Amino acid sequence: MDDTELRLRAESIAEHFRERRRILFITGAGLSAESGLPTYRGIGGLYAKAETEHDMPIEVALSGTVFYQRPEITWHYIARLEKAVRNAKPNRGHEIIAELESKHEVVVLTQNVDGFHRAAGSSRVIDIHGDCHYLVCTRCGHREIRADYSGLELPPKCQECGSLVRPEVVLFEELLPPDKVDELGRELARGFDAYFTIGTTSVFPYIAQPIVDAARSGKLSVEINPEPTEVSEIVDIALRTGAVRALRAIFEANNQVTN
Repeated sequence: MDDTELRLRAESIAEHFRERRRILFITGAGLSAESGLPTYRGIGGLYAKAETEHDMPIEVALSGTVFYQRPEITWHYIARLEKAVRNAKPNRGHEIIAELESKHEVVVLTQNVDGFHRAAGSSRVIDIHGDCHYLVCTRCGHREIRADYSGLELPPKCQECGSLVRPEVVLFEELLPPDKVDELGRELARGFDAYFTIGTTSVFPYIAQPIVDAARSGKLSVEINPEPTEVSEIVDIALRTGAVRALRAIFEANNQVTN
């Protein structure tokens, strides 16, 4: 997508924002990739191969079953992910989404567990898959927040009762957190004036459904992704470019129409 086409489409999107609007941003690994975090199949090389060094698919190594049977294996890959997050920081795309709160009512639904949206200043974040910085004891429920895993014994033990600790993230085979599902349901029930899906292939039904709802209700839907995805055929506008480049163009156009 060349600069002229991007600018024209960004201006078309911004025209919807002349008044304060309620906006949903759905984000995936493609957004954090521009912070230096590889996308799902590339985080530290974890997902690039069919098998891990433990002779099992990464989806098995990061499953609830393996965690409770062999926690040292699951923690090995969780720690590798956290190390990648630790060496990165929110990018301009995360910051733009946060800054839009000054003019619009913004809700973020993210699949990412890196915590970058909150770090960038977003106040209403539904991290549907959790946040790797939040740890919880599997026995007594004691919780703590760790900025990083430096010096953390793996697998870690609870400071209160000595039992196994896990990050508050959704592992394979596990259900989504009921409180976050309920929160998402409440927000979707209120509806939005515009729906953005950024850097996600939208393969999970709960990620694709808001875009389907937008199409049914006639609300603006925008996809930002270099490649076509599961929802590309139903969105109003598809920006085939990187997340930061597209969000910069939209942010600049939005400032022009709302100032």
